[in-house]
Amino acid sequence: MRISELSRRSGVSVTTIKYYLREGLLPAGRQTAATQAEYDEQHLRRLRLIRALTGVRGLSVSTTRDLLDVLDQHTGDTHLTLGLALGAIRLAEEPAGQAPEAAEVDALVKELGWDVHESAPARAALAETLASLRSLGVPRDWRTLLPYARLAERTAVLDLDQLDGIEDPLELAEHALLLTVLLEPALLALRRMAQENESARRHTDH
Repeated sequence: MRISELSRRSGVSVTTIKYYLREGLLPAGRQTAATQAEYDEQHLRRLRLIRALTGVRGLSVSTTRDLLDVLDQHTGDTHLTLGLALGAIRLAEEPAGQAPEAAEVDALVKELGWDVHESAPARAALAETLASLRSLGVPRDWRTLLPYARLAERTAVLDLDQLDGIEDPLELAEHALLLTVLLEPALLALRRMAQENESARRHTDH
């Protein structure tokens, strides 16, 4: 397809596509003339993933390029593909936070028997949440998170079930990213609605 068709099908402007080509995010098309090139379905999938990474996850162009380079080098590693797309795995190893709560997160992961990398951003986020709760006078430790973690396990099964059968690594990364990140507001909304319903069940006369 010509670049105009690629633009129409992807929803990305021709100007932006040319920018992605210059920056190395999108590989060059097959040259058909001095100023013309042909593009294929892989270009379309990659463009959609670039949009998801920059728009949904909010990554910079340079970080997106680095992430795509890693995906290109490990196209057969599904776990790595999902981890990078979802932000569960960092591009570069960084030391984990040394806050006291970090040890509690380690204890939680061990109790659950989860396989979660030590540098996973979610570990630091969980430690920070525990620290914030305590600073506000809400005593919580990792054990109080166990029931929530079990619910999260069930959600993860539902998430990954929907990705079964997708073999193309770019398409897999795009679907994983959109499914997880865009669904998070809906999950939060469902929790709020369930809380309201439970409150009504407990405290309202019918």
